[in-house]
Amino acid sequence: MNRVLRFLLATGVTLLLAACAMGPDYERPGMDLPGAWQAPAAAGASLASLDWWELFDDPDLLVLIETALQENKQLAIAMARIEEARAALGFVRADQFPGVDGAAGASRGNTLAGAAAPGEISEAFVLAANVGFEIDLWGKLRRSTEAARAELLATVEARNVVAITLIADVASLYLLLLDLDQRVTVAERTRATREQALAIIQARFDKGTVPLIDVNQAEIELGDAMAELAALERQQRQAVNALSVLLGRNPGPVLRNERDLTEALRIPDVPSGLPSELLERRPDIRQAAQQLAAQTARIGVAEALRFPSLSLTGTLGLASGELDDFISSDNKTWGVSANLLGPIFDAGRSRSRVEAERARTEQLLNQYQFTVLRALQEVEDTLIAIDTYQREARAREAQVLAARSAAELSRARYNGGVTSYLEVLESERSLFRTELLASSTRREHLVSMVSLYKALGGGWPTEDEINAAGGFLPASKPPAASGTN
Repeated sequence: MNRVLRFLLATGVTLLLAACAMGPDYERPGMDLPGAWQAPAAAGASLASLDWWELFDDPDLLVLIETALQENKQLAIAMARIEEARAALGFVRADQFPGVDGAAGASRGNTLAGAAAPGEISEAFVLAANVGFEIDLWGKLRRSTEAARAELLATVEARNVVAITLIADVASLYLLLLDLDQRVTVAERTRATREQALAIIQARFDKGTVPLIDVNQAEIELGDAMAELAALERQQRQAVNALSVLLGRNPGPVLRNERDLTEALRIPDVPSGLPSELLERRPDIRQAAQQLAAQTARIGVAEALRFPSLSLTGTLGLASGELDDFISSDNKTWGVSANLLGPIFDAGRSRSRVEAERARTEQLLNQYQFTVLRALQEVEDTLIAIDTYQREARAREAQVLAARSAAELSRARYNGGVTSYLEVLESERSLFRTELLASSTRREHLVSMVSLYKALGGGWPTEDEINAAGGFLPASKPPAASGTN
């Protein structure tokens, strides 16, 4: 027994050490990246270097993100895919090692082999261990394991993509809700003001001091405010439902504090880092790189299949026609065999298999390069959005102040009989529109910050952090305040 095991082990180790892996070794493709961003950005380390809770400095939002990381179903699917890939790696890697099977059997009868006629009663007892091992002469098994390992890492990066997208989506919907809350408040205030105005004008009309057209115009403006309020409430409820689903809950209320939108997110300078950092930070780029690495390894698998494979098998056990003294040296049985199997003529099938794998690798190479280019575009676009939305928000704020002053003056002029009601209507329409636009623009500015954080690919939580979502907030963070619907 010891001689057989030593023979199998020595032969396997010798051939394994002499083996070579077919196919190219993976190297990350080079990319011609710009040295700096074209759009305006502050100097300094990348914004993605911040932990996500340092950017989203809002207790209510932190609780929502924490809940989403713990309960979101898409993230749970991504986590399960990691476990699937990890199991697949173990399955493929096991082929590199010998397999040992056990066999035991017992029989008794008088049937002659190959005939139905009865013979003498005979007995047979067998207890054996079988060892099988494929020598990885051409690196086929190692390349398969390399591909499975890269696929596992790709699923980890896919999880990172889902996690950072989830964080950004929760933050964006939260900001949308705060924006809608403010716009609903504006619409409700405008409706109340116009109801009061209609009552005053109706009383003046009843006394004959104003024409009917003033009453009609006041009714039109009130209807406009009521319709806008209904539309905003619809969007508000739909946004709440969308956020609930991201939190892994049934559609329902989402707790949040009533606060000004400008306080919802701390707005730092925008240090975007260097474009070259994207290759290490963006999880989708890292995922594309791992997929390319896996496919590169499959070229080696396909090339190795063009050459013979060598398998070693060994059997060691006991066999006897009698159960008495079954465990005896006289009943030992053993055998060693080596089998070489390889293609001789397959009409170009093996060569075509290699060509197909090379073509798939070329596809993934271009996909990787496209992913990098798209990442550069996303960062540039968000930097432009931050700069322009910031200037637009300032202009909207100034516009609101001017419109509010104009509305007050127009109302005073109308009450003094200096101007017609049309001037009042126009100024109040402008105020209503500019207040709604100012809130939306502030939200777009904040969302562009969230988009930049996502585009830079930084700050995604680790697998352990996601598994223990309730425990990875800093202890220094204040507890979430009680919210309102």
